[in-house]
Amino acid sequence: MQVKCTLCDKIEDIEDYSLKAKRLRNRRIYMYLCTPCYERVEHKTKKRLDTGKFRLYRENKKVDQYL
Repeated sequence: MQVKCTLCDKIEDIEDYSLKAKRLRNRRIYMYLCTPCYERVEHKTKKRLDTGKFRLYRENKKVDQYL
C-alpha cells in the first residue's frame, strides 16, 4: 500500500496487512506520518511539555452508569 506523509508529502510503501494500513483504510481521518516527521513532532511536543506553559488536554473516558 502506498501512503503519503501529511507533513512532508513523502510517498512510502507499507505492508497491506499491517496495523497502520488497516487504520488508514478503516478510519479516513487517521493521518500517516513518516518516521522522521513522527519523531520530530514527538520531540517538539515533549520539549513544549517540559517548559510548563503547554498543556496537553487528554479526553477523560466516560464511566457507564449502568455497570
